Amino acid sequence: MRDYDIIVIGGGHAGIEAAAAAAREGFSTLMITQSLDAIGRLSCNPAIGGLAKGNLVREVDALGGVMGLLIDGTMIQYRTLNRRRGPAVQAPRAQADKFSYSRAAKEMLEHIPKLSLFMDTVTDLIVEKDAVVGVVTERGWRIGCRRLVMTTGTFMDGRIFIGEWDAPCGRLGEGAAIGLGASLRRLGFDVGRLKTGTPARVRASSLDWDELEVQPGDEEVIPFSFLHDEVDRPRLDCYVTWTNGETHRIIRENMHRSPLYGGKIVGRGPRYCPSIEDKVMRFPDRERHQIFVEPEGVGTEEMYLNGLSSSLPEDVQHEFIRTLPGLRHCEIMRPAYAVEYDYLNPLDLYPSLESKRLSNLFIAGQTNGTSGYEEAAAQGIVAGINAALSLRGEKPLILGRDEAYIGVLIDDLVTKGTKEPYRMFTSRAEYRLSLRSDNADLRLTRLGWQKHSVDEERLERLDAKIRQMSDLKASLASYRERGKSALALLKEPEVTVDGLVDRIPSIASFQPAVRREVELDVKYEGYLRRQELEIARFERAEAMAIPPDFDYDALKGLSGESREKLKLVRPLSIGQAQRISGLRVSDIAILMMAVKGV
Repeated sequence: MRDYDIIVIGGGHAGIEAAAAAAREGFSTLMITQSLDAIGRLSCNPAIGGLAKGNLVREVDALGGVMGLLIDGTMIQYRTLNRRRGPAVQAPRAQADKFSYSRAAKEMLEHIPKLSLFMDTVTDLIVEKDAVVGVVTERGWRIGCRRLVMTTGTFMDGRIFIGEWDAPCGRLGEGAAIGLGASLRRLGFDVGRLKTGTPARVRASSLDWDELEVQPGDEEVIPFSFLHDEVDRPRLDCYVTWTNGETHRIIRENMHRSPLYGGKIVGRGPRYCPSIEDKVMRFPDRERHQIFVEPEGVGTEEMYLNGLSSSLPEDVQHEFIRTLPGLRHCEIMRPAYAVEYDYLNPLDLYPSLESKRLSNLFIAGQTNGTSGYEEAAAQGIVAGINAALSLRGEKPLILGRDEAYIGVLIDDLVTKGTKEPYRMFTSRAEYRLSLRSDNADLRLTRLGWQKHSVDEERLERLDAKIRQMSDLKASLASYRERGKSALALLKEPEVTVDGLVDRIPSIASFQPAVRREVELDVKYEGYLRRQELEIARFERAEAMAIPPDFDYDALKGLSGESREKLKLVRPLSIGQAQRISGLRVSDIAILMMAVKGV
């Protein structure tokens, strides 16, 4: 087999974006994955987006990624979450046709020039002089590369648990990737264990629909991808039910059979997406927990029980699931299970997602301790772009916390690390009013063009949008009423751009996305100006660079704890140093004085 410029290990959401980005940059790229049929599989919730997560998807798209295109082409329900709240915390979310999404992802990758797909399992790395130069596969292939992107997801030494039964799997029915974790341990990597899980799937025709509460999608569908003006897809309803006292009693009485509580699982699970066992034990006073019953696709009977993940035995699952309204006669098609897997300490990464331990190695996705498809895709596109940029000899793409949710995500990982699956929230972003999902293209597409990941079509659409926004603002400024321009009227809470169409007919000629963008810019102009002052202070700290080889042992006056933390993280700026957990203010002052004198 030939050698490649870039190899990507894994065909999940991080691997998809990394491989597509690397190939778009013009480098020969090989994706190695255990199953070509599982590329882009929505192994847990068949949905893309959500609070903060929808922002990540739009940012990935603005940088030239594919997740937005895939969900636009396969969605079966769309909702804007937090629609009644401010724009800083609103986000798009869509149910996907699970099987169509995976098929579309594979077909899209197959048609990208310079990208090859290969079905095998990577078991070891080929290392020369502290640099990765290739991989070894389970079937004995030794394939050389100049850069390697590792996105192993939940498969690296993965093991699934259903009550007393367990097996080496990354997903139910799919074998674990054995060998690579042991190889990384030998190479000195800090390898830990994390846990996640997924609920049971039930048969739609076995449900009592009149006992379920209908949850329809929005009439207005806003595309995830900035390449699309509209989305025309079949629409399916979701449903809601609730656990009850009988559900909780069955779970409590069988808790001794849970591997999570019996000690078989040692990895920590996601705090913000707990299993039903965790919910019952942590919140004993709660009388019920909300469960969403969601379709897995247009052509399947399988329904996903969102909020009901479990590792209890199958007989217990059958018993407690059938206590829920609407599910009393349900047929379980796939059981819930927990999966435990290897992850690598993200403190061992630079903000470019390149490893500090081995050069030429980039790591992305759940391998870095994150949870969720969107967090994985966000890291994947950055790792793929930066692997390519390093081959070009150009500076990496490093997004600031003021520029993107992606920047917040990666900065949190490489500066603070994680001991549990990391999930993105709007509350993690200090400048979330500037990082809205609707303006991701304005923030990132031109930067993507500069980093070679964005094509002409995206850039042209961005320029056209900017011109339309300018023209619309000019139209609003020229119209006067009650002694005010329409721009001034728009600052009033009850006035909307669409509400001005009768008085200013030209508004109707502008695209909905342009009208929304202008309305938000005008209404929140004052808040954005204040945030710009905060960003300016943030950027001054970020601009104070710390040399990568700075000698912290030679710096007098530092506390021992701060010295060790600085040596571990090796921050690239004073701003990043300030975000290291537990660092003393006095030690930051000492470091700042030393950096100024460098």
